[in-house]
Amino acid sequence: MKILLFAISLLFAFSACASDPKMREADRLELYRANAGASVENFQYFGRLDGWTPLGENAVAIWTRPSEAYLLELNGTCPELDFAQAITVTNQFGRVYRRFDKVIVVGRGADQIPCWIEDIRPVNVKALKQAEQEKRAADTAARES
Repeated sequence: MKILLFAISLLFAFSACASDPKMREADRLELYRANAGASVENFQYFGRLDGWTPLGENAVAIWTRPSEAYLLELNGTCPELDFAQAITVTNQFGRVYRRFDKVIVVGRGADQIPCWIEDIRPVNVKALKQAEQEKRAADTAARES
């Protein structure tokens, strides 16, 4: 009987975790949007990404350097973006242009469908990190009370 109760409680815990990441993903997208500047037409791209963060099916943050990031809002949904092993970004002679270049999901059975970049906004990385720390602290305080 104890095993059955343990299994049921585990099932509820995992189902709660399964719904929670969507909420965290939406919160994360809002943090990026709140800490992003005005739209720009393009940015310099050095041929490799320092990192990237999926922010749902129609947005991604890419890091061109440890202290330089851009929020890319995509035109429509980008299949498999949340589960991609890697992404690539097209560019024109070292510059990425909105409405011209695209994000391409690589791996995990993705058909490498291009996801057109609708908007580019530079992210204030320092402010973003501060906002993330404050959110984590607020979430921890809420759980403890």
